[in-house]
Amino acid sequence: MLLARPAHIPAFELSATTDISNIPWFDLINPTNDEITLAERLLNIYIPKREELEEIESSSRHYERNGSLYLSTPLVTRNDEGASAKPVGLVFTKTKIITIRYQDYPSFDAIGRRLTDCPINQEVPPASEILIELIEEIINRLADTLEALGRSLDTISRRVFKTEYSKNRAHTGSMLRETLRRLGNAADLASLVRDSLLGIDRIRIYLDNYLIPAAQPNQTSSSETAAASPFHGNPTEHYALRLQIAARDIASLNDFDAQTVSKVQFLLDATLGFISIEQNDGMKILTVASCIGIMPTLIAGIYGMNFHDIPELSWRYGYPYCLILMALSIILPLIWFWRKGWFGRN
Repeated sequence: MLLARPAHIPAFELSATTDISNIPWFDLINPTNDEITLAERLLNIYIPKREELEEIESSSRHYERNGSLYLSTPLVTRNDEGASAKPVGLVFTKTKIITIRYQDYPSFDAIGRRLTDCPINQEVPPASEILIELIEEIINRLADTLEALGRSLDTISRRVFKTEYSKNRAHTGSMLRETLRRLGNAADLASLVRDSLLGIDRIRIYLDNYLIPAAQPNQTSSSETAAASPFHGNPTEHYALRLQIAARDIASLNDFDAQTVSKVQFLLDATLGFISIEQNDGMKILTVASCIGIMPTLIAGIYGMNFHDIPELSWRYGYPYCLILMALSIILPLIWFWRKGWFGRN
C-alpha cells in the first residue's frame, strides 16, 4: 500500500495522477514492486528494497545518496502471534519524508492522525518535524512495551514465589512449563526492544550530524504567522533539544531493559530451581517405594525357598507370621521416612 499523508485531511492511496507538491509524508506499507516503482517515479527518488533495509552494518543503515538521507532500523511490535521485529526504512529530504515498513506500527498511525488533525490555519509541518515526531513517538511506544513487559514479569514473579503448589504433580508441572514459556517470550521481547532502541539511537546520532546543520527555517509566511506557529524559532536549537531529550529517554529505557533482562534471568533460575525441587520430590517418592519393597521381597524370597529343614515350614502360625513380618517391614520404613519429612504434610 502506498499512502499519501497530507496535512489537514486523512491519508489516501497514491495514484499516478496525484499532485504531490503539498504532501510532506509518503508511507509505504508492505509495498509491492509496482508500488515502489510508482513511488520512485512520482518522487524522483530511490526507494530501498526490503533486502537493503535488513542489512545490519551501520554503513548500510545510515547513508546519504543524491542529497537524501537513508535510515533503517529493526522495529518491534506485538500482535496476537507474539512479538516480532521487521525492518523500517526512512528516506528523508528537506521537503519530504518517505517511510517503508512491513507491518503496522501504532506510532506511525498516531503521527498520521496528528498530521490529519492539524488546524487549517496552521502551516504544514516540515519533513524534519515529522521525522523528529516519529522518533519521539516510536520511543514512547517502546517505553509502553517495556512497561507492559514489566507488569507481566511482576505477575510471573507472584505466580512463582507466592503460589501454593498443587499436590497434583501434573498440574504443577504444567504450570512450571507455562512459566518457562512465558519467560522465554519475555526474554525474546526484551531482546527485540533492545535492538529497536539501539537502531533508533543510531538514527538519532546520525541525525545530530545531518539534520541539525541542514534544517533551516522556511519563512515564506508573515512574521505574525511564523510567531504563531509551533515550529517558529531557531530550528537548530529546537531540534537539538528534542534529540537530546530523546537520547536521555533512550538511555533510561536501555537501563530499564537491562534490568528487565536481569529479572527474566532471575525468574528463569528460580523456576528451574522449583523444577529441580519437584524432580527431587519425585525421586524421594521413588526412593521410598523402592526401600519399602526391599524387605518384603527379601522375606518372601527366604521363605519361598524349597528346603525341607526350614524350621517354620511346618509351623502352624508360619503364614501369618510372614505376613505380619512383611507388614512391619513396610510400615516401619514409612514411619521413618515420614518423620524425616520425605512425604506427607512436611
